[in-house]
Amino acid sequence: MSAPATKSHYLWEDPPDEEKYSACVHCGLCLESCPTYLETGHEQQSPRGRVHLIKAVAEGKIPLSPGFEQPVFTCLDCRACETACPSGVQVGSLIEAARGQIRKAMPLTGWRALLHAVFLRGVFPHPSRLFALGKLMKLYQRSGLQALARKTGLLNLLPGHLQAMERVVPAVPDPVMKRYPEVIPAQGTPRGRVALLTGCVMDVLFGDINEATVRVLTRNGYEVVVPRDQRCCGALHIHAGDREQGKILARRNIDAFLHARVDSVIVNAAGCGCALKEYPELLQNDPAYREKAVQFAEKVADISKFLAAHGYEKPTGRVEARVAYHDACHLAHGQGIRAEPRQLLREIPGVAWVEMPLADRCCGSAGIYNLTHPEMAGKILDEKMKAVPEQADIIAMGNPGCMLQMMMGVHRHGRTQRVVHTVQLLDWAYQREAAPQEERGM
Repeated sequence: MSAPATKSHYLWEDPPDEEKYSACVHCGLCLESCPTYLETGHEQQSPRGRVHLIKAVAEGKIPLSPGFEQPVFTCLDCRACETACPSGVQVGSLIEAARGQIRKAMPLTGWRALLHAVFLRGVFPHPSRLFALGKLMKLYQRSGLQALARKTGLLNLLPGHLQAMERVVPAVPDPVMKRYPEVIPAQGTPRGRVALLTGCVMDVLFGDINEATVRVLTRNGYEVVVPRDQRCCGALHIHAGDREQGKILARRNIDAFLHARVDSVIVNAAGCGCALKEYPELLQNDPAYREKAVQFAEKVADISKFLAAHGYEKPTGRVEARVAYHDACHLAHGQGIRAEPRQLLREIPGVAWVEMPLADRCCGSAGIYNLTHPEMAGKILDEKMKAVPEQADIIAMGNPGCMLQMMMGVHRHGRTQRVVHTVQLLDWAYQREAAPQEERGM
């Protein structure tokens, strides 16, 4: 007599895919790639251990409980294990699906629920509120309040990781969404029409990177559309287990960008690009958006990949600097983009390449992981900084979260290195083509 079928404890839509967790053969080749396993040495903090737990819940062997929640949410979702896995197990997808089930079974309570409601649902999906927050930050920085808070020690009331972040947040620029028209004409001979995902954090804190992206694209003959109806990509919500809000944002973006009728959707934030390309999986059970999600995802391209694939005008302006490159996890592991950013950087006149060991090891940012798990994120950052060559003047990368985290690492370890986005260096080279020699150094 056969044993009775076990009942899965995943009771809601989008459970972890059986084909994905069943592909794991528990070989252990993922262990040395996992930052949390390397830090703790605990099996449940490894990709193999997490996949085993995810499978056990599906088989009804263990419940959706705090004991399951802890290892699933301490995962960085960096996907380094996917690069290492010979069986092609999609651990990131499994983790995100499991988090969605956990949040259905165990909703957030107390101050965590309040923060989620205020920021992830109340601010990030709404550009006007994000821009208002940016204005407040700019006022804080430029009115003298920041200097006063630092001088009086008022910032000591904040947790240590927030103090560290406050020290390195760059001067807040004006967002591209507010400064530029919806359609920005190409320079020279037109080569195509593309759209730019301005993002949430990127446009508020790093609007200068979006501006550099626009200049590089228009310089290379592309008309750039900045759709006003676009929203946050939803990656932060999906990582937090809020798949419902992630789907709402995904549908809004699909409509906005498909309506723009562009050849490509350009992204300069690794985490956003990865999330956009995975909209088809997120919306696989939505009959109204399933096919549109596929159509949209096929248009998404990271800026470095796009330029390398379609060709671009090689700069003649010099950027005299020793440059090391950090692989953002969702660019290298999530999208398989490694060679293209390095190609762009190496072709800039004046750049002296400095190879970074373990360049694709996570820095600990991981969306808002450095806010929700500051102790673990700090340990991972310290390990990352050991690999950053001290002789480098500049650390380049392709993700805003990584930039903030690496800025904290530079400050924390007493370094003087500048943290920049890959596209900024290319933009600087273009701008310096006619600049006097004394203006070309870093």
